Amino acid sequence: MSGWICACASDAVMLLNPDDLSATLKEAARAPGGERYILRLYVAGLTARSSRAVSNLKDICDKYLEGRYDLDVIDIYQQPALTRGEQIVAAPTLIKQLPLPIRRIIGDMSDRERVLVGLDLVRASDAGDR
Repeated sequence: MSGWICACASDAVMLLNPDDLSATLKEAARAPGGERYILRLYVAGLTARSSRAVSNLKDICDKYLEGRYDLDVIDIYQQPALTRGEQIVAAPTLIKQLPLPIRRIIGDMSDRERVLVGLDLVRASDAGDR
């Protein structure tokens, strides 16, 4: 399955080839109001830290973005070609591709407020009030 991406869209899991991913990104960019979130989580193998990142991010997305997100989980060891051009310096790394601006969050996504700020779901000044 080289070159394929595991994509979690809300409650569905699907495999996308790179061409399908490109089409999904273009379709999401045209969505009314730009409310669709396109997220890519880069992990390094099946480590506890990677599993925590996936679980924490899925919980956040299910609570705050229900039905409005596509999440691709990419193992940098299994699919190194998909990291080219992404400037991944640590794993796990989350990249919010849409809506713009692009944001990067590094870590296991356990700091919920930091993730919400990074996803532009709350302002930094409001994060302390949560």
